[in-house]
Amino acid sequence: MTLKTKIKKKTDNVFIQIIRYFISGGIAAAVDFGLLYLLTEFFGLYYLWSAVISFSVGLLITYIFSITWIFNQRRISNRWIELLIFSIIGVVGLLLTYLFMQYFTEVIKLHYMLSKVLTTIIVFFWNFLTKRFVLFTRKK
Repeated sequence: MTLKTKIKKKTDNVFIQIIRYFISGGIAAAVDFGLLYLLTEFFGLYYLWSAVISFSVGLLITYIFSITWIFNQRRISNRWIELLIFSIIGVVGLLLTYLFMQYFTEVIKLHYMLSKVLTTIIVFFWNFLTKRFVLFTRKK
């Protein structure tokens, strides 16, 4: 099997899924940040509306990667319900980001950038594990 085939092939290997989730998250984040900037600076959209739109597009990108490349199994057959639950998990991740950033920065008194690093690690695993076990495992 060639490297190209191995990269494309779906797998149940958690380590490979984590790497793929990390890659897709990086792509989604780049699109999220880029679209936020583009909509706000070039199209004059209010930054909070731009943030909602860009977050939503990033979430959709991650969903598409999740169903086509990252995860091998799907638990829910209705794609709209699956996308809704996927989105709820993503919004909970956003809320966790806010709470952990505030806690690490204001309570523990870490520099906000260190808080962001720690928060990103926690939320990354929250998002990955929750999506994997709630949405992308075999039906029992």
